[in-house]
Amino acid sequence: MSSKPRLNALAAALASAAMLALPVAAVADVHKHGSASEVHKLSLDQGKKWATDEPLRKGMDEIRALVEAQHAGIHKNTLKRADYAALGAKIEAQVGYIVQNCKLPPDVDATLHVILEEVLEGAEAMKGAEKKSPRSGAGKVVAALNEYGKYFDHPGWKGL
Repeated sequence: MSSKPRLNALAAALASAAMLALPVAAVADVHKHGSASEVHKLSLDQGKKWATDEPLRKGMDEIRALVEAQHAGIHKNTLKRADYAALGAKIEAQVGYIVQNCKLPPDVDATLHVILEEVLEGAEAMKGAEKKSPRSGAGKVVAALNEYGKYFDHPGWKGL
């Protein structure tokens, strides 16, 4: 995917997060964390997983728990559109929490933003904001969560 759709999805998600009463400082922190216009790829830290901090682990654990709670409905294709939309909004709120509270070095943060962009794109699709189905958006979030586990040192992390 090109960086423009990612930037648009990130901007839309951050705007949504801001409307969910996140402090303006949380949105501004995205710019401190790194420029979304820069193209970053997933990579390891010299062959090792990247270090995490407590806010990142807390936010990612919550996103995983939110998706896992709806996993059966997603898998069986029985989850209603409104349920997908609510799940997408809750996921966006957790990404907002991560952005507001996570304090990682720039190189770690750049890799994290690749994951978070995928999560946000999936959440936007779940809310019906993209031309993809809400179910495919959930699949995108699951894939991003699984990628997170491959690149970040998060004790006890289990993929979905």
